[in-house]
Amino acid sequence: MIQIIGLKSCNDTKKAVRYLKERRVEYQFVDLGQHTLSAGELENIFQHLDPVQCINVNSPYYRRKGMQYMEFDAREELSQHNELFITPILRCRGKVALGYDVDFLEANS
Repeated sequence: MIQIIGLKSCNDTKKAVRYLKERRVEYQFVDLGQHTLSAGELENIFQHLDPVQCINVNSPYYRRKGMQYMEFDAREELSQHNELFITPILRCRGKVALGYDVDFLEANS
């Protein structure tokens, strides 16, 4: 089963959900607006992806805090502020992908 971690308001998350619904593929959706990622989930994601690559430089939080002008630990910031993640985060069978990745969805559906 594919797990989609994202925000309901994110267009790429909506595309990923729609892609799986149209193909009648089972999936689990985790809304980052309502839930935070556990330390284990974060560790699993960071085993596959560099934390710096996971940061959404276009997120309102990133711009509001002026993070483009700061030095910070990406892993720590992402663990404290899940809204900084590029969404959706796609997980399946130990693999992880960021954003709307049709190849990942197709290979794992």
